[in-house]
Amino acid sequence: MRIIKLNAIGSTNTFLRQISSAEPLDDYTVVVAEHQTKGRGQMGTGWLVQEGKNLTFSVLKKTPFVSTDDHFYISMAASLAVHSVLNRLKIPKVQIKWPNDILAENQKICGILIENVIKNNRSVASIIGIGLNVNQKDFIGLPNATSVLKLIGRTNSPEELMNNILDDLKINFNRMKSGDLEGIKMDYEDRLFRKNKPSTFKDKSNTMFSGYIQGVSRNGNLQVLLEDEIVKEYDLKEIELLY
Repeated sequence: MRIIKLNAIGSTNTFLRQISSAEPLDDYTVVVAEHQTKGRGQMGTGWLVQEGKNLTFSVLKKTPFVSTDDHFYISMAASLAVHSVLNRLKIPKVQIKWPNDILAENQKICGILIENVIKNNRSVASIIGIGLNVNQKDFIGLPNATSVLKLIGRTNSPEELMNNILDDLKINFNRMKSGDLEGIKMDYEDRLFRKNKPSTFKDKSNTMFSGYIQGVSRNGNLQVLLEDEIVKEYDLKEIELLY
């Protein structure tokens, strides 16, 4: 497995995508940076971290075995890998906030950004970007952020955590290759934040409404039980789950 280590970069996802378009890369090629200055999250949001305190890396996973209809399983596999590693660290109340933020004690500890490369109606590769708060103590202006250090009171090696996440990623992708898509989906739904609890949502017109998260569809839409006993599906652009 090739690991490219950088002192500083705008975005590990962008850098990995650029070099993958210029040269053939091995499966599980990794780009990891001590400092990421232009980290990106879902819907163009930023992901800012203190230099040398956290884990910011991207991994190239070749996915010719995944159809475009099943691309959300890549996101589920990545979320479950991070969840498993944090669980083994005894991080309290680790959950997945749809689609792929990782929370601990209801605060964000990790963000994941998946960018798929699609050819002939198949996802031939994915760039999986992971930003995990490890040894950062203060999150000025980010009241809903936390870190491994804040939650368990000791520093951890970002490199060791990265290797553990990569090991779990491989396990989950092997499950997908063997056809265990339903198992991946069930594991993901079991760990969903606010599942089967009364929750408040905001739609794209900024209208708030209540409902109960039931799970996700095959393509990653959030399934919400509304007051009229109808289950409606929403994609990421249509709905926001409020705290």
